[in-house]
Amino acid sequence: MSPNDSKNSGGFFNSLASSITNFGSVMTKSERDGYWKMMQKYIGSDITSMVTLPVIIFEPMTTLQKMAELMEYSHLLDMADKTQDPCMRMVYASTWAISVYYAYQRTWKPFNPILGETYEMTNHNGINFIAEQVSHHPPMSAAHAENEHFAYDCTSKLKSKLLGNSIDFYPVGRTRVTLKRDGVVLDLVPPPTKAHNLIFGRTWVDSSGEMIMTNLTTGDKAVLYFQPCGWFGSGRYEVDGYVYNSAEEPKILVTGKWNESLSCQSCDTEGEPLSGTELKEVCKVAETPKKDKYQYTHFAHKINSFDTAPSKLLSSDSRLRPDRYALDTGDMTKAGYEKSILEERQRAEKRTREEKGQPFVPKWFDETEEVTPTPWGDLEVYQFNGKYLVHRAAADNSEINTDMESTQFNPWQFQDTSP
Repeated sequence: MSPNDSKNSGGFFNSLASSITNFGSVMTKSERDGYWKMMQKYIGSDITSMVTLPVIIFEPMTTLQKMAELMEYSHLLDMADKTQDPCMRMVYASTWAISVYYAYQRTWKPFNPILGETYEMTNHNGINFIAEQVSHHPPMSAAHAENEHFAYDCTSKLKSKLLGNSIDFYPVGRTRVTLKRDGVVLDLVPPPTKAHNLIFGRTWVDSSGEMIMTNLTTGDKAVLYFQPCGWFGSGRYEVDGYVYNSAEEPKILVTGKWNESLSCQSCDTEGEPLSGTELKEVCKVAETPKKDKYQYTHFAHKINSFDTAPSKLLSSDSRLRPDRYALDTGDMTKAGYEKSILEERQRAEKRTREEKGQPFVPKWFDETEEVTPTPWGDLEVYQFNGKYLVHRAAADNSEINTDMESTQFNPWQFQDTSP
C-alpha cells in the first residue's frame, strides 16, 4: 500500500536504482494499458537496459550525475577523517551514506549514460569528482572523488527484477572510502530498493533492509536497518542500528529518519543507552526548494548547472547532452528527438567496434582482474587510473578559453560514425 506521505516522491549506485518512472501520474489510461501489455513479458527479468521509455517520464539528469549527489554531505567524511574516536568515525561515515536517500526517493527516471560519457564536478567542499560510463551491456559506471580528507571509489552495476507493477533494484557494486589521516578503508553495502505502483497508481520508492559499512582496516562496523514501509506509511524513512567495535560489541546507537535527521548515543554492551548520555544530532537534511518540478534539492540543481563544472569541461560531460538540456529547458519534443539520435548513434558505434575489432576502452578507469562478490552477484571492478588528474592539471593551466555551454557533446569512440 502506498504511504499517505508519498507527496515527496515525484528516484548509490543504488543512487541509480531509486529513480524509477512515475508512469501512473504522467500517462493516459490507454498509454498505461499499452505499457502494461508490453511489460508483462518481462516479468521476472532484469530490465535495466532492455526497455526504451518515453522522455516524458525522465528527469533532466543522468545516472552519472546522480552518483555525484552522494557528495552533498561529504563534510561528514571530513569529520570521520578528523575524529580521534574510531566509533564516531563509523557514525559520521555511515550517516554520510544514508544522507543521500532523501535525494534518491525521486521517481523520475534519469537518462542512461552513453558509453564513454562522463561527469565532472568541482567547487564543492574542495572535491574533484569524475564519473564515466565504462560499459553499456551490462550498464556499468565508475566514479572517483577526492579532497584533502578522503578518497571515494565506486564501481556500479545496477541489477533489476520486474515483478509486475513493481520492480526491485539490487545495488551490485563496490563502494570504498579511504580516510587519509590514518589510511583506513571503509566498505559500503547498501540495501536493495523497490519502486511500487510502476504503472498503475502513484509511484513511490522504498529501501528496506540492512546497510553495512565495514572498516576493513580495524574491523569496526556499522549495521543500520532501514525499516520497510508499513500500512498507511508507518515505519517509512526510519533507520536504526549500531556501531560495533572489532570485538562485535555495540558501542553507539544510531537512529532517526533519512528524510529528516539522524542522531547517535553511546550504549552499553546490551545496546541500551548509557545513563547520563543523550541523543546527539549528527546530520539534518538541508532545506529544499518548494514545489520543484522534479523534486530536486538545491544541490541537485548545482550538479545540473555549470556552477560546479571545472574550466575546460570534457566534451563528454552529461551537462552537454542535447536531450538532457532540451528537457531541462522544457522542450519535450526536442528532448525525445535528441534522445533517439544519441541512442541510434550509440548503436552505430557498437556496429563499428565489432566490424573493426576495436573494443571500447574507458579513459579514466581501468578494468582490473578483480571480481568481487556482492549479495546480488559478482562484480567486475574498475579502478581510477589517475589520468584524469593529469588532464585536469593541464586543462586548468591552459590559457585557451572555451565556451562550455556551446561545446558539442562528444563521448564517441569513432568520430566519423553516423547512424
